[in-house]
Amino acid sequence: VQLQASGGGLVQAGGSLRLSCQASGRTANMGWFRRAPGKEREFVAAITLTGRNRYYADSVKGRATISRDHPENTVYLQMNSLRPEDTAVYYCAVGGTGVQSGNLLRAEAAYGIWGQGTQVTVSS
Repeated sequence: VQLQASGGGLVQAGGSLRLSCQASGRTANMGWFRRAPGKEREFVAAITLTGRNRYYADSVKGRATISRDHPENTVYLQMNSLRPEDTAVYYCAVGGTGVQSGNLLRAEAAYGIWGQGTQVTVSS
């Protein structure tokens, strides 16, 4: 499986973006992470294979929505009320197909395949 992330760009604070992650094959539990300049990569959101369970970092909770479209093998991350601190490269990743807890899905170790990232820049 290969992942292609898109949808990043330059947006003013308070604006919105929808990131997409297109997979070349069947996917599993999926996650979004981000790396801001000079910082470690951090968890943003995750969604289980069925879409029943969704998990968010506290920093984006209430502003982000992760969703998936199974026929299109695509996972989305809708980000609203963007802040300058949301500026980062956003990566999508594929996890396992089995049951993975919310705590596990918040960790990079749960994911085996990563996309190339898409840059999000939020201006103040």
